Amino acid sequence: MPVSVKPDVDGKPDVHAALCPSRGVLEHVTSRWGVLILAALLERPYRFSELRRAIGGVSEKMLAQTLQTLERDGFVHRDAHPVIPPRVDYSLTALGREAAEQVWALARWSERSVEAVERARRAYDEARS
Repeated sequence: MPVSVKPDVDGKPDVHAALCPSRGVLEHVTSRWGVLILAALLERPYRFSELRRAIGGVSEKMLAQTLQTLERDGFVHRDAHPVIPPRVDYSLTALGREAAEQVWALARWSERSVEAVERARRAYDEARS
C-alpha cells in the first residue's frame, strides 16, 4: 500500500513528518549495509561475490536484500550478462552516485571522529559510575 507524502507548510516533502516517504529513502541509504554498498560502488562496478568480499561482515542474504532495495530505489543498476556461468554486475546510477557521495562523506567523518566519540563515551560512563 503506497504511503502518501506528508508535505510541510510549503507543500514539499518533510522528513520530520511521520508519513513522509523521504524517511524510507533516508533509511535505505543510511543503513549499515546501504552506506557500505554505496561507498564500494563509488570505486567501480562490482560483481556480487566481489562486493561481498569488499564489505566485511555482510551476509549473502543481507547483501542481496540491500542491493535489491537500492536497485528498487533507483540507486543501483543491476546488469545481468547472458553467459554461463551467470554474471551480474552492480554499479551506481546517477542518483546513486549522488547519494553515495553524501553518505560516504558522513562515513569518512565517522572514521575521523571515532576517537573523540570514544573519549566522550568514556567520560559519560565514568560520570554515571
